[in-house]
Amino acid sequence: MYNLMNQSVLLAFILTLFAGLATGVGGMIAVMATRTNKAFFSFTLGLSAGVMIYVSFIELFRESEIIFTEFYGDKQGLIFTVICFFGGMLLVSMIDKLVPAHENPHEVRSIEDMNRPPIKNQKILKMGIVTALVVSIHNFPEGIATFMAVLENPTLGIMIAVAIAIHNIPEGIAIAVPIYHATGNKKKAFQLSFLSGFAEPLGAGLTYLFLRPFISPVLLACIFAMVAGIMVFISFDELLPASREYGEHHISIYGLISGMAIMALSLILLV
Repeated sequence: MYNLMNQSVLLAFILTLFAGLATGVGGMIAVMATRTNKAFFSFTLGLSAGVMIYVSFIELFRESEIIFTEFYGDKQGLIFTVICFFGGMLLVSMIDKLVPAHENPHEVRSIEDMNRPPIKNQKILKMGIVTALVVSIHNFPEGIATFMAVLENPTLGIMIAVAIAIHNIPEGIAIAVPIYHATGNKKKAFQLSFLSGFAEPLGAGLTYLFLRPFISPVLLACIFAMVAGIMVFISFDELLPASREYGEHHISIYGLISGMAIMALSLILLV
């Protein structure tokens, strides 16, 4: 049983690291690609949102409610689930409030911007560094979400890790573009986009370190509902608006529906 728990924790860390370091994939695309495939980004961001929304409402929220209900009864169990769900949303929205609007890391940037001659400017460099820091802050709760989802259900966790990884790719581009224009150094642009992703395994590590002694069914129920709230907020606040900004509204919706369908099929096959 102890070895099984250790294996689950190791898998959770690996998948969280994989999801976080996808920002590096975005940085690599920015420095190597010649054009933005808008349809691809629109579809995949929509798909990522579909996976997160479906999992949040169908699996995590329901699992939380079941556990709370066992301990506190139907009505109180539902009340506690709802409070934790919106608590997760509140956590992410508070992080967003701390970020100046003009330095939002989810502003869509295109690969074509890399083809413009670099302008070595300290103000642009500062913007790129701040963007990297902001992405790191945003990635922290995402690391918690991925880590806890893997511990609850490894297969479910894999799907969430992939969904978060997809959504981290454009963030990597958002970091690499201003860094390159400020320094003219593609290597540095890639490195900063790559390093920003380490915030996700850091979030997972701190969660495990501080919460491990207190883990109980009720605490897990609370975390599941909060993770659901975090992912729903990310989907509506970041993923869907970004997928539409790439100019392919219908394609983003097809991606959203595909993500939900893939997740539904996966869960049916697991039964």
